[in-house]
Amino acid sequence: MPESMACGDATDHRSGDTPVPDRRRILVLGAAGYIGQRVVQMLAASDWALPVAVSHRTPLNAAIPVETVRLDARQPAALEEAVRNVAGVVNCITGDSETIIASARALFLACSRVMPALRIVHLSTMMVYGTATGTVDETAALIGDWDEYSAAKTKVEQMAHDCRSVVHLRPGIVYGPRSPIWSGRIGRWLRQHRLGDLGTAGVGYCNLVHVDDVVEAVRQALRLPGIDGEAFNLSLPSPPTWNEYFRRYAAALGTTVAPISRTRLTMERYVLAPPLKAAEILSTMLPFDWRPPDPIRPWLLRLCAHPLRMDVRKAERVLGIAWTPLDKGLRESAVWLLAREKAEDT
Repeated sequence: MPESMACGDATDHRSGDTPVPDRRRILVLGAAGYIGQRVVQMLAASDWALPVAVSHRTPLNAAIPVETVRLDARQPAALEEAVRNVAGVVNCITGDSETIIASARALFLACSRVMPALRIVHLSTMMVYGTATGTVDETAALIGDWDEYSAAKTKVEQMAHDCRSVVHLRPGIVYGPRSPIWSGRIGRWLRQHRLGDLGTAGVGYCNLVHVDDVVEAVRQALRLPGIDGEAFNLSLPSPPTWNEYFRRYAAALGTTVAPISRTRLTMERYVLAPPLKAAEILSTMLPFDWRPPDPIRPWLLRLCAHPLRMDVRKAERVLGIAWTPLDKGLRESAVWLLAREKAEDT
């Protein structure tokens, strides 16, 4: 199977950002995930779109009254049937590297057989820049050498080179209410004082972007003409360091940060993380509800020191993104997390 498939010309079915009389069906792959759910909610609340929420195994949010489809997005035949009679696709699929690559390959193949071509909005990641340092814009080389995830996301962007209707969004650290890692786990670690001021290990840039800003970028990418094949970095234009992020989020949570020594970090990375990860896996197999402490994974500590900063002027200029202020986003995240923990304790 070829790595890239020509997807034709997407100009026949796109419109500007004015209301249209007929709502267009938009297929959302990975609709059960964090970003996917928010995209479905945005589309359902609009006056121009009807989301078709697609998931494989994870149940979809029954509170959202939209059309749902259960299928394996790695199967071209299933996707080819799903993309018929839709006006666009949003690819929010996550998972392991095999799933990311296989589902994207199937999507591009299925869409290559549909005319006129569909606008495909692909949720990529800042990790396609890999171990690059300094300030990077969308013309920077896609190295994808950080880990298997970054390599898989880079592979997908390369596969899409001949698919002229794809728009790539490269978000940084997507935080906000219900963000499982960047607002949930980080918040719990701060409240447990397992994270704090990491010293020189926390001076890397934390390229935060609020989930609402990502969803707005998806909306614009679906609707704007003349952006076929383009990519957009999504992050706060002046990102904090990880140390500053931890300090400001801790303040929103009503706690403080303390210095975390290198010895403590080494303990978290090499002594505590392996058994906690094993306990996390075991907890999913137990017949009762039990959640062990979240392991702090080595990749997070590595990321905290990484000096990569994304240039986001293109997203501001073309997509018109006005970024959610960090303090506002952190307050929203803190309210959500504290309410969730209170509900779990009752």
